[in-house]
Amino acid sequence: MDQKEYTIEVENLCKSFGKLEAVAGISFKVEKGQIFGFLGPNGAGKSTTMRILTGYTQATSGIARICGFPVASEPHDIKRRIGYMPENNPLPLELRVCEYLKWRARLKELPLRHRSKRVDEVMELCDLTRARDRIIGKLSKGFRQRVGIADAILAHPEVIIMDEPTIGLDPHQVIMIRDLIASLRGKMSVIISSHILPEIEMTCDQVIIINGGKIVGKGTPNELRETFIDST
Repeated sequence: MDQKEYTIEVENLCKSFGKLEAVAGISFKVEKGQIFGFLGPNGAGKSTTMRILTGYTQATSGIARICGFPVASEPHDIKRRIGYMPENNPLPLELRVCEYLKWRARLKELPLRHRSKRVDEVMELCDLTRARDRIIGKLSKGFRQRVGIADAILAHPEVIIMDEPTIGLDPHQVIMIRDLIASLRGKMSVIISSHILPEIEMTCDQVIIINGGKIVGKGTPNELRETFIDST
């Protein structure tokens, strides 16, 4: 009997746009506190799946649950339990870091008496304290990604969903974001999508490979390397 605790459960999930089947009957589970990788080329169905999980896109068929709640029928409960950082995360470039995070804390309905303390906590966790009064538009892309992650974890979510979190970063920035993501292990479940194999290998506990909307491989990074790379 499976005694593991899952924060994300997906069963036979499908999404079609007209005749295009972007997601074709995928199933997977993510354990509590696990960092889970979604690996595949651009256009494979990764972003569509993430948008379904966050409630921004409705599935054509199948079931997706976050912390036991069906995404399709319980969108309010879902959005209280997840933090989402989309690809090319849009940020208000004219605001200072602390202003933006305080505004987001208000939107996420954090209790007023805890807001300032929580903003300070996430800035420290994301190494943003020294940049708290800087204008977001003047930050490097690496620091903007940190702001996006700080926003995603602000309301103590049980699940974090990140779409291509290291895209467009230089090697030093990639390492910083990778270390930040690793620091979340055990605190919340994290799903990362990427088309870059080393990023998934060095960060994730479990990985699925998706191509053409279908899962073509799943396992630990080492298991997938043995199956798809070392055997070739």
